Amino acid sequence: MYKLAYASTALLFALSATVASAQTAQPLPPAAAPGPAAKVLPSVPSDAMTVTHWHKQNVYDPSDAKIGAIEDVLVDREGRIVAFIVGVGGFLGMGEKDVAVPFNAVQFKTKDNNKWYPVMNTTKDALKNAPGHKYDRNAMTWTLENAPATTGTPSTPSPQPSAR
Repeated sequence: MYKLAYASTALLFALSATVASAQTAQPLPPAAAPGPAAKVLPSVPSDAMTVTHWHKQNVYDPSDAKIGAIEDVLVDREGRIVAFIVGVGGFLGMGEKDVAVPFNAVQFKTKDNNKWYPVMNTTKDALKNAPGHKYDRNAMTWTLENAPATTGTPSTPSPQPSAR
């Protein structure tokens, strides 16, 4: 009985010491460069759409046949949507091919109860025959399927500014 109480007390002490050491203060990251105060909108723009209108939504051809699904939304550094990654073919995720299509290749139509849905003027076969892409987790970007994976470092170093 005493051994159990002693072991419990020792375990409790070890755990509390571990928690205390995990709570030691960590240095704060450097402060962001000062700039103008962030703007807050008093209301949401009436013509704005959420990314959920696109992400994981089925894509249809003009005759309303499903041709794929939007797997990713690509945004440029200015925040503009430039492309969609559309998954086509396959069954239950097996054999699916991801293709990149420009944002303006997808129109958004409404049907039943004014629900938005993406439509492309293409066929499932045309998408299946397009170049495939894969997501490179190291580089955090989409690359051609046959391109080598990165190691997480750029292939060419960035030019350094010269000291004057």
